[in-house]
Order: sequence, then C-alpha cells, then structure tokens
Amino acid sequence: MEPSSPRTPLDSDNRATEFHPFSTSPPHMLSFHLAWLSLFSCFFSAFSITPLLPIIRQSLNLSAADVGAAGSAAFVSSVFSRIAMGSACDLFGPRIASSTLSILTAPIVLATAFISSPTSFILARFLIGFCLANFVANQFWMSSIFSTSVVGFVNGFGAGWGSMGAGFAQLIMPLLFSLVKSYDVPENIAWRVVFVVPAIFQAITAVLVLVYGQELPRPREKHGDSKRVSKSNKPNESFLEVLLNGLMNYRGWILCLTYGFCFGVEMTMDNIVAQYFYYIFGVKLEVAGTIAACFGLTNCFARPMGGVVSDRMGKWFGIRGRLWGLWVVQTVAGLLCVLMGRVNSLGGSIAAMCVFSVFVQASSGMTFGIVPFVSKRSLGVISGMTGSGGTLGAVVTQMVLFSGDKFPIQTGISLMGLMTIVCSLPLSLIYFPQWGGMFCAPSSFHQTSTPLGDYHLLV
Repeated sequence: MEPSSPRTPLDSDNRATEFHPFSTSPPHMLSFHLAWLSLFSCFFSAFSITPLLPIIRQSLNLSAADVGAAGSAAFVSSVFSRIAMGSACDLFGPRIASSTLSILTAPIVLATAFISSPTSFILARFLIGFCLANFVANQFWMSSIFSTSVVGFVNGFGAGWGSMGAGFAQLIMPLLFSLVKSYDVPENIAWRVVFVVPAIFQAITAVLVLVYGQELPRPREKHGDSKRVSKSNKPNESFLEVLLNGLMNYRGWILCLTYGFCFGVEMTMDNIVAQYFYYIFGVKLEVAGTIAACFGLTNCFARPMGGVVSDRMGKWFGIRGRLWGLWVVQTVAGLLCVLMGRVNSLGGSIAAMCVFSVFVQASSGMTFGIVPFVSKRSLGVISGMTGSGGTLGAVVTQMVLFSGDKFPIQTGISLMGLMTIVCSLPLSLIYFPQWGGMFCAPSSFHQTSTPLGDYHLLV
C-alpha cells in the first residue's frame, strides 16, 4: 500500500491530482474503493433477477407483458431516486446518502425470495430499482475528492468497476442457482434461495461505506473526534437555490438526454441480453448468462478508457475536445448497436455485442468527464439529472422497443442504435463562454481572460 494522504499531490481545494487505482491509502483512494464497491453491490442486486428470468417466468407464470412491465418499473424508480440522490449528496454528503440507500434497499432484495405473483414481481423490481441511485453518489463523491485534471479518469473507473456488478450478476446467479439445485432442491425453491447472496453483500458494503468512508478530501483529525472531517468551503445555500441553479442549466438537460442513450442503452442490454441469447439462439441458461456477462464485464476497462480519452482530449483541446470525443464514440456505439440487431449468427452476434459494449460504456465514461465542468454550486443536481437521464433512457427503450410483442427483439436492438445516433446530436448545442463548444470558439472576453486549459468550474 502507498502511504497516506500527506504524500498525495493535492490541488488548492485539497483534492487529489493523481489517481492510483491499486492503492488503498486514505482518504482519497480508500473512499474511491468503498464507493465503487458499494455501487458494484447495488448493480449486482438490481440485475440479479434478469439472468434467472426464464426460470422465474415459468415459476410465477409471467407473461411477456409482465416481464416488460417489471423491467420498465425497475428503471422508473431509478429515475426519480437519482434526482433525489443528487440533492441528498449536496445536502448530506455522498457517504451518508449512499450507505442509507443501500441499507434501506437490501431487505427488499432479500424479499424477492418471497414473491408469488406477477404483481409482487413487478413491485419487487420497482423497489430494487431505487438502489441504482447509488451511481449518483459514486460520481459526486469522485468529483468531490479528485481534481478536474483526472476527473474523467476517476469517474470512469469508479462507475466502470461499479457497473461490473451487472455483469457479475449475469454470470454468478445462474451458477448459484445450479449449485443450490444440485442438492436436490426444487427449481421453485432454488431460485429464491440465491437472493440471500446479493442482499447480504449489499448490506455489508453499506456498513463499510458508513464506517470507513470520508466525504471530504481532508484526512481524519489526529486528536479529538477521529471521524471529524473538515468543513466544506461551499457557500451556505438553501436546498431550493441549489436545485433551481442546476435545473436551469440547459447543459445538464442535454447531458441528461445523451446519457439516456449510452448508459440507458447499456442498462437495457443488461436487462434483455441473457434472454436474447437464450430464446433466439437456444443456448442453455448458464451459457446465456456467461455470454451476457461479457457485456457488463467490459466495464472493467471500457468506461475507464472513456474517462482517459476524455481527459486527454480535454488536455489537448479543452472542453471542445471532450464534447467532440463523446459525440464520435457514442455515434459509433449506435452504429454497432444497429449491426448487432442485424447479425443472425451466434458467433457474429457475440462479436458485435462485445465491440458495441466497449463503445457504449466508453461513451458513458466520457459523459461524466464533462459533468463536473457544468456547475460547481449544483454538482449533485447536475450529476443526478444526468444519472436519471440514463435510467429514463432505459425506461423509454424498454417500454417502446422491448415490452410485449410490438417488435422482434433483433429489430428492437437495431432501432435502439438509431435512437442513440440521433440523440447524440444535441451535444453540438452545448456551449461554455470561457471554453467554447463543438463548433464555436470561446467568447472574446473569456478567451483573453481565461486560458483554454484553465478549468475553473462554473458557479
């Protein structure tokens, strides 16, 4: 392990200017690992149902409409909870907000074992969807304790490693189901038993965040209260002022839309991809889960890679480089999504899915390489708006394309790719007076008074 924070380079706000992902030194790197692990457990819980859907569907006699409604319900709850989480982070800090949410939703994950009807199944998915708001706390936390020079990189790692929970759920839950069933446990009981694992895992990570996490970049005091941290230097403002400042920033709404068709598409794929390979290509449940896991597990490098590219583009070309980079990568992701829906062979579909997953997850990482520059006063609100856009995009694609029998699943995937391409275009409308936009240079006043690479956050 590396030594603690005195040797960690800090900026004037006491945020780390370097990122060492394999260090656990407090407070910066320890908080990073607690944040992504907590998010990982929430994604594991939220997507623990999807790889077992063929079994659960048979056990509960669910229709295609029930399955689609449940998938949409999981994302609907996440939309509102992410907006609320952003404000909660601004007011209480990400440690308290994150751990409280995880502790409250862990019993709901466990209660999945007792559902017995389509209505209770939809309700369970709706309530479990709240835990996905942990994503906002993760990104807020990272943006608070790491400098803007590495913020894209850190946000990419934090969210990328956390989002791998969805991939692990696709891989692990079918294996746990098979393990329990091997002890002569009936299928109707076996799938219920395995939900003990994600529930306990989520509760443990919540306690770790609450006990060991730190919201601010200063180390704990050596004397007195060992858990006391420094006061924030943010101005004292009311909740309404912070909220309105964020909601009135049009840049946040555009990022909300574009994020809906990178991260939202990713969530939709996590929700349908195991069923896609199970029903369309006739592979076994465990095989379908393993293939689906490949989509989520690319987050270990794809989303951080997006953050790295965003930071490099920002270093070379300023915020204009970050915007251009996001548009290019997200557009390519849309094209690959169209291709995946049009490939009819198992091997070709897997290959298209894997390449598509890299680009769509990288674009998610690049989005949060831009978010911290939108507003310093309302960082939590902007993070919440953007994060809720991701789940809102998932709701739209799930309901329009994958609920009921309106479209064949292959057609739905291709249409989702086209929607991604179209919804990335509004990035060209984002403009920062001091840094410019995709097609516009900075205003003459800001160009002379503020160097392009001098990233002072907007108030």
